[in-house]
Amino acid sequence: MANIGCRIVKDFDRPDQALIEKFAGHATANLGDCMGRVAGVHEGIVPMNKGQLLGTAFTVKVPEGDNLMFHLAMDLAKPGDVVVIDAGGATSRAILGELMVRYCRKRKLAGIVVDGSIRDLDVISQMTDFPVYAKGVTPDGPYKNGPGEVNTPVNFGGRVVFPGDIVIGDEDGIVFVRPQDAEELLEKVEAIVDNEKKIIETIEKEGTYIRPWVEKTLEALNAEYVEHEKY
Repeated sequence: MANIGCRIVKDFDRPDQALIEKFAGHATANLGDCMGRVAGVHEGIVPMNKGQLLGTAFTVKVPEGDNLMFHLAMDLAKPGDVVVIDAGGATSRAILGELMVRYCRKRKLAGIVVDGSIRDLDVISQMTDFPVYAKGVTPDGPYKNGPGEVNTPVNFGGRVVFPGDIVIGDEDGIVFVRPQDAEELLEKVEAIVDNEKKIIETIEKEGTYIRPWVEKTLEALNAEYVEHEKY
């Protein structure tokens, strides 16, 4: 019988690294537009340093203010993994700090994201080669009692995340992509990028922003135009 609430899955199938790398440089805003505009995590989860986040989701679920399972996860995660910590959105206690970030970076993980707080921001903010995202910052440290889960589906910032999902993050936020949806999504986002390049070129060269849908929508609303009004 599965020990729900205190379960550790040591390993899982990861997407091919070549597939993950195809998302390098793609903006989360464009990806989100191609995913129904409901893919971004909670807006309170923001980058603590610079650099694009890209890797494979290694999920961790912890009780509020407790990091026992994250300590285990640091040893189990593999190079290229992003540790995705569901801390329930609680921010009163830091789930991680400088020492844990340094260890994960040394093990060549791809980053850490936590729906909760961190500490040692002064140091972590300077680690521009190892992305860290969090919902808050506090000097108060965590408990280490458990329970928790490793590599089970989690709720991260309002989005369901599975182990092996592709993680993409930039200064706008984070999105998660199921590997089976990746190729189709890449086709869509590349089309958006090509179209945006044309729009930018038109803006810069001609000073115009062509949006025929604006007029069509207003027409459908039967909007009234008034040439001039004095108030």
